[in-house]
Amino acid sequence: MISIRGLGTSVQGAKLLNAVDLELEAGRILGIIGPSGNGKTTLLLCLCGLLPFQEGSVRVGGRTLTAADSGTRSEALWEFRKKTGIVFQHLHLFPHLTVLGNIIEAPVQVCRMPIAEAVRMAMGLLAKLGIEQHRDKYPEELSGGEQQRVAILRALAMNPEVLLLDEPTSALDPIRSGDVRRLLQEFAASGHTVVIVSHSVRFLKGIADRLAFMGKSEMVEMNTTAELLDNPRDERTREFLSYSELN
Repeated sequence: MISIRGLGTSVQGAKLLNAVDLELEAGRILGIIGPSGNGKTTLLLCLCGLLPFQEGSVRVGGRTLTAADSGTRSEALWEFRKKTGIVFQHLHLFPHLTVLGNIIEAPVQVCRMPIAEAVRMAMGLLAKLGIEQHRDKYPEELSGGEQQRVAILRALAMNPEVLLLDEPTSALDPIRSGDVRRLLQEFAASGHTVVIVSHSVRFLKGIADRLAFMGKSEMVEMNTTAELLDNPRDERTREFLSYSELN
Protein backbone atom coordinates (compact mmCIF):
# COMPACT_ATOMS: atom_id res chain seq x y z
CA MET A 1 0.00 0.00 0.00
CA ILE A 2 0.96 3.64 -0.45
CA SER A 3 0.18 6.58 1.79
CA ILE A 4 1.44 10.06 0.92
CA ARG A 5 0.88 13.01 3.25
CA GLY A 6 1.60 16.62 2.32
CA LEU A 7 4.42 15.75 -0.08
CA GLY A 8 6.27 18.78 -1.36
CA THR A 9 9.61 19.37 -3.05
CA SER A 10 11.36 22.27 -4.77
CA VAL A 11 14.50 22.78 -6.82
CA GLN A 12 16.13 26.23 -6.88
CA GLY A 13 12.90 27.80 -5.72
CA ALA A 14 10.72 26.09 -8.33
CA LYS A 15 7.93 23.99 -6.81
CA LEU A 16 7.94 20.50 -8.33
CA LEU A 17 5.34 18.98 -6.00
CA ASN A 18 2.95 20.87 -3.77
CA ALA A 19 1.07 19.30 -0.84
CA VAL A 20 0.36 15.99 -2.58
CA ASP A 21 -1.86 13.52 -0.70
CA LEU A 22 -2.53 10.01 -1.96
CA GLU A 23 -3.86 6.73 -0.60
CA LEU A 24 -3.71 3.45 -2.50
CA GLU A 25 -4.28 0.03 -1.00
CA ALA A 26 -2.32 -3.10 -1.88
CA GLY A 27 -3.48 -5.02 -4.94
CA ARG A 28 -4.53 -1.90 -6.82
CA ILE A 29 -3.27 -0.24 -9.99
CA LEU A 30 -3.19 3.55 -10.15
CA GLY A 31 -2.77 5.45 -13.41
CA ILE A 32 -1.51 9.04 -13.34
CA ILE A 33 -2.22 11.41 -16.21
CA GLY A 34 -1.62 15.07 -16.87
CA PRO A 35 0.34 17.47 -19.08
CA SER A 36 4.10 17.11 -19.35
CA GLY A 37 6.14 18.98 -16.76
CA ASN A 38 3.51 18.85 -14.03
CA GLY A 39 5.25 16.57 -11.55
CA LYS A 40 4.24 13.03 -12.50
CA THR A 41 7.77 11.64 -12.87
CA THR A 42 8.91 13.66 -9.85
CA LEU A 43 6.22 11.94 -7.80
CA LEU A 44 7.51 8.51 -8.85
CA LEU A 45 11.08 9.46 -7.93
CA CYS A 46 9.98 10.60 -4.47
CA LEU A 47 7.91 7.43 -4.06
CA CYS A 48 10.95 5.22 -4.55
CA GLY A 49 13.31 7.35 -2.45
CA LEU A 50 15.47 8.54 -5.35
CA LEU A 51 14.58 12.24 -5.05
CA PRO A 52 14.73 14.15 -1.74
CA PHE A 53 11.66 16.09 -0.66
CA GLN A 54 11.35 18.93 1.83
CA GLU A 55 7.79 18.45 3.10
CA GLY A 56 5.55 15.59 4.11
CA SER A 57 6.08 11.83 4.21
CA VAL A 58 5.71 8.71 2.07
CA ARG A 59 4.67 5.33 3.46
CA VAL A 60 5.09 2.10 1.51
CA GLY A 61 3.93 -1.03 3.27
CA GLY A 62 5.38 -0.90 6.76
CA ARG A 63 8.08 1.67 5.98
CA THR A 64 7.72 5.44 6.24
CA LEU A 65 10.14 7.90 4.65
CA THR A 66 10.14 11.38 6.14
CA ALA A 67 11.45 14.56 4.56
CA ALA A 68 14.37 14.50 6.99
CA ASP A 69 15.44 10.99 5.93
CA SER A 70 14.85 11.49 2.19
CA GLY A 71 17.94 13.63 1.71
CA THR A 72 20.35 11.40 3.62
CA ARG A 73 22.23 8.16 3.08
CA SER A 74 20.61 6.63 6.12
CA GLU A 75 19.70 3.01 6.78
CA ALA A 76 16.06 4.14 6.83
CA LEU A 77 16.33 5.35 3.23
CA TRP A 78 18.08 2.16 2.10
CA GLU A 79 15.43 -0.05 3.70
CA PHE A 80 12.66 2.09 2.18
CA ARG A 81 14.12 1.75 -1.31
CA LYS A 82 13.98 -2.03 -1.04
CA LYS A 83 10.18 -1.82 -1.00
CA THR A 84 9.86 -0.28 -4.45
CA GLY A 85 10.86 -1.01 -8.03
CA ILE A 86 10.87 1.55 -10.82
CA VAL A 87 10.97 1.39 -14.60
CA PHE A 88 12.35 4.65 -15.93
CA GLN A 89 11.13 6.23 -19.13
CA HIS A 90 14.69 6.02 -20.49
CA LEU A 91 15.08 2.42 -19.20
CA HIS A 92 18.76 2.55 -18.07
CA LEU A 93 19.51 -1.08 -18.86
CA PHE A 94 23.06 -2.19 -18.04
CA PRO A 95 24.78 -2.12 -21.47
CA HIS A 96 27.54 -4.55 -20.43
CA LEU A 97 25.07 -7.25 -19.35
CA THR A 98 22.90 -9.53 -21.46
CA VAL A 99 19.13 -9.60 -21.17
CA LEU A 100 19.40 -12.45 -18.68
CA GLY A 101 22.19 -10.69 -16.83
CA ASN A 102 20.14 -7.51 -16.48
CA ILE A 103 17.24 -9.41 -14.92
CA ILE A 104 19.21 -11.56 -12.46
CA GLU A 105 21.77 -8.95 -11.39
CA ALA A 106 19.81 -7.43 -8.50
CA PRO A 107 18.22 -10.67 -7.20
CA VAL A 108 21.67 -12.30 -7.06
CA GLN A 109 23.73 -9.35 -5.82
CA VAL A 110 21.21 -7.65 -3.52
CA CYS A 111 18.92 -10.50 -2.41
CA ARG A 112 21.60 -13.23 -2.52
CA MET A 113 19.37 -15.48 -4.62
CA PRO A 114 21.23 -18.56 -5.92
CA ILE A 115 22.16 -18.07 -9.57
CA ALA A 116 20.33 -21.19 -10.77
CA GLU A 117 17.14 -20.06 -9.02
CA ALA A 118 17.49 -16.54 -10.43
CA VAL A 119 17.91 -17.90 -13.95
CA ARG A 120 14.76 -20.06 -13.65
CA MET A 121 12.82 -17.07 -12.37
CA ALA A 122 14.12 -14.83 -15.15
CA MET A 123 13.32 -17.33 -17.89
CA GLY A 124 9.77 -17.63 -16.58
CA LEU A 125 9.36 -13.85 -16.75
CA LEU A 126 10.89 -13.62 -20.23
CA ALA A 127 8.45 -16.26 -21.50
CA LYS A 128 5.49 -14.20 -20.25
CA LEU A 129 6.47 -11.34 -22.55
CA GLY A 130 7.64 -13.49 -25.44
CA ILE A 131 11.33 -12.56 -25.43
CA GLU A 132 13.00 -15.64 -23.93
CA GLN A 133 14.84 -16.17 -27.22
CA HIS A 134 16.75 -12.93 -26.58
CA ARG A 135 18.22 -14.01 -23.24
CA ASP A 136 21.84 -13.82 -24.47
CA LYS A 137 21.57 -10.57 -26.41
CA TYR A 138 22.87 -7.21 -25.18
CA PRO A 139 20.60 -4.15 -24.95
CA GLU A 140 22.09 -2.55 -28.08
CA GLU A 141 20.99 -5.61 -30.06
CA LEU A 142 17.34 -5.19 -29.07
CA SER A 143 14.56 -3.05 -30.49
CA GLY A 144 13.12 -0.27 -28.36
CA GLY A 145 10.08 -2.38 -27.50
CA GLU A 146 12.24 -5.34 -26.51
CA GLN A 147 14.38 -3.12 -24.27
CA GLN A 148 11.22 -1.76 -22.66
CA ARG A 149 9.98 -5.25 -21.83
CA VAL A 150 13.35 -6.23 -20.36
CA ALA A 151 13.30 -3.14 -18.13
CA ILE A 152 9.84 -4.08 -16.83
CA LEU A 153 10.94 -7.65 -16.12
CA ARG A 154 14.09 -6.44 -14.38
CA ALA A 155 11.94 -4.46 -11.94
CA LEU A 156 9.50 -7.35 -11.42
CA ALA A 157 12.38 -9.74 -10.66
CA MET A 158 12.92 -8.01 -7.31
CA ASN A 159 9.28 -8.69 -6.34
CA PRO A 160 8.78 -5.16 -4.92
CA GLU A 161 5.79 -4.27 -2.76
CA VAL A 162 5.21 -1.28 -5.05
CA LEU A 163 6.06 -1.13 -8.75
CA LEU A 164 6.38 2.29 -10.41
CA LEU A 165 6.38 2.67 -14.20
CA ASP A 166 7.02 5.79 -16.28
CA GLU A 167 5.52 5.48 -19.79
CA PRO A 168 5.93 1.67 -19.86
CA THR A 169 4.29 1.10 -23.27
CA SER A 170 5.63 4.04 -25.29
CA ALA A 171 7.61 1.74 -27.62
CA LEU A 172 5.16 -1.19 -27.72
CA ASP A 173 2.66 -2.20 -30.36
CA PRO A 174 -0.92 -3.03 -29.27
CA ILE A 175 -0.21 -6.77 -28.96
CA ARG A 176 2.83 -6.29 -26.72
CA SER A 177 0.99 -3.62 -24.73
CA GLY A 178 -1.65 -6.24 -24.05
CA ASP A 179 1.01 -8.67 -22.82
CA VAL A 180 2.35 -6.03 -20.42
CA ARG A 181 -1.17 -5.21 -19.25
CA ARG A 182 -1.87 -8.83 -18.36
CA LEU A 183 1.48 -9.21 -16.58
CA LEU A 184 0.93 -6.11 -14.45
CA GLN A 185 -2.63 -7.13 -13.61
CA GLU A 186 -1.33 -10.53 -12.50
CA PHE A 187 1.33 -8.82 -10.38
CA ALA A 188 -1.24 -6.56 -8.70
CA ALA A 189 -3.64 -9.47 -8.13
CA SER A 190 -0.93 -11.18 -6.08
CA GLY A 191 -1.10 -8.35 -3.54
CA HIS A 192 1.30 -5.77 -4.96
CA THR A 193 0.63 -2.12 -5.72
CA VAL A 194 1.31 -0.64 -9.16
CA VAL A 195 1.55 3.04 -10.16
CA ILE A 196 1.74 3.89 -13.87
CA VAL A 197 2.46 7.30 -15.37
CA SER A 198 1.31 7.35 -18.98
CA HIS A 199 0.04 9.67 -21.69
CA SER A 200 -1.95 6.74 -23.09
CA VAL A 201 -5.35 7.18 -21.47
CA ARG A 202 -6.55 4.23 -23.54
CA PHE A 203 -3.94 1.92 -21.99
CA LEU A 204 -4.73 3.13 -18.47
CA LYS A 205 -8.46 2.73 -19.02
CA GLY A 206 -7.85 -0.96 -19.67
CA ILE A 207 -5.69 -1.60 -16.61
CA ALA A 208 -6.06 0.96 -13.81
CA ASP A 209 -8.48 0.60 -10.91
CA ARG A 210 -8.05 4.26 -10.08
CA LEU A 211 -6.95 7.28 -12.07
CA ALA A 212 -5.36 10.53 -10.89
CA PHE A 213 -4.86 13.81 -12.72
CA MET A 214 -1.89 16.06 -11.93
CA GLY A 215 -1.67 19.69 -12.93
CA LYS A 216 0.87 22.36 -11.95
CA SER A 217 2.63 20.09 -9.43
CA GLU A 218 -0.61 19.27 -7.60
CA MET A 219 -2.81 16.20 -7.34
CA VAL A 220 -5.91 17.81 -8.82
CA GLU A 221 -8.25 14.85 -8.43
CA MET A 222 -8.29 11.08 -8.02
CA ASN A 223 -11.17 8.67 -8.47
CA THR A 224 -12.10 5.31 -9.89
CA THR A 225 -11.01 5.15 -13.51
CA ALA A 226 -14.55 5.05 -14.87
CA GLU A 227 -15.71 7.95 -12.70
CA LEU A 228 -12.77 10.20 -13.51
CA LEU A 229 -13.06 9.57 -17.24
CA ASP A 230 -16.84 9.94 -17.36
CA ASN A 231 -17.37 12.65 -14.72
CA PRO A 232 -14.18 14.63 -14.03
CA ARG A 233 -14.75 17.22 -11.31
CA ASP A 234 -12.09 19.76 -12.27
CA GLU A 235 -12.07 21.88 -15.41
CA ARG A 236 -8.36 21.14 -15.95
CA THR A 237 -9.09 17.42 -16.04
CA ARG A 238 -11.98 17.90 -18.45
CA GLU A 239 -9.83 19.99 -20.78
CA PHE A 240 -6.99 17.45 -20.75
CA LEU A 241 -9.31 14.55 -21.46
CA SER A 242 -10.94 16.43 -24.32
CA TYR A 243 -7.63 16.17 -26.15
CA SER A 244 -6.91 12.52 -25.26
CA GLU A 245 -7.08 9.69 -27.78
CA LEU A 246 -10.36 8.53 -26.20
CA ASN A 247 -12.18 11.50 -27.70
